[in-house]
Amino acid sequence: MPLSPNLRGSLLMAVSMATFSVNDAIAKFLTVQMHFSEVMMLRGLFASVMIGALAVHQGALRPLRLLFVPSVALRISGEIGGSALFLVAVSALPLANVTAIVQSLPLVMTCGAVLILGEPVGWRRWLAIAAGFAGVLIIVRPGAEGFSQFTLVALLSVLFYATRDLVTKRIPAEIPTLFVTFLTAVAVTLAGAVFTLLHGDWTALSFHSLALLALAAVMTLIGFQCVILALRVGDVSSVAPMRYSQMLYAMLLGYLVFGDVPDAMMVLGASVIVLSGIYTFHRERVRDRLLATNSSNAPPDGL
Repeated sequence: MPLSPNLRGSLLMAVSMATFSVNDAIAKFLTVQMHFSEVMMLRGLFASVMIGALAVHQGALRPLRLLFVPSVALRISGEIGGSALFLVAVSALPLANVTAIVQSLPLVMTCGAVLILGEPVGWRRWLAIAAGFAGVLIIVRPGAEGFSQFTLVALLSVLFYATRDLVTKRIPAEIPTLFVTFLTAVAVTLAGAVFTLLHGDWTALSFHSLALLALAAVMTLIGFQCVILALRVGDVSSVAPMRYSQMLYAMLLGYLVFGDVPDAMMVLGASVIVLSGIYTFHRERVRDRLLATNSSNAPPDGL
């Protein structure tokens, strides 16, 4: 049986989270040599050039007036606002705390999908999403002492990210996904440039660093494409829980690249996340079978 739109969207989201995790691992490695804002800017520049060339080759470029399409403008604004606020928060709070807050994005998106997009969400899916979020909290174990005004900044970044992803569903179908990806990459590049200027620090690049930045740009291209396709193909409330898989990829890369060995709580939290994702996948399969059965048993038109 062919995969349903929601299952295809979930798989695309899982792939995007894997590529973003590789991207983050490269960024973490390069931040030892240069400021993170410089990594973000140069990586975005590489990505913009590659995506732009691909868009030209496939004839996906469109007039810049499409920037004023509300859904496109909101997506770009959400990306810029979320990225900037995330950087402010992570500069003052432990990364684990900010990660825990940002991982609440699927919950925020589910609420937005119900309130704004009118998508139906059953109690089983709500429980699966809540379980995944609980697994994230087990992994990062944010303490009460981590709460400050910067915690509110991180929460606000989640709202920007949720706005970005929710409006993606509303982008007109005639606007190519590749063009939306190109605009997003350019926006991230400009945000990184502004942050670099504000920071005032610049590090000369080696050939090795340039190669890693190019690889990160490729991962960014794949990740953005898969995210946009996932949100266009499936219901937001169905594909959003697959964002939790990024924590699993990060744990694996942390062990393979940086030698970070997960403790018992990390393993427990990861298990909860995996089980919640598998259950969500299972519920989609059950619903697809029920819909297929009801459709086959329906009486012919006119009877």
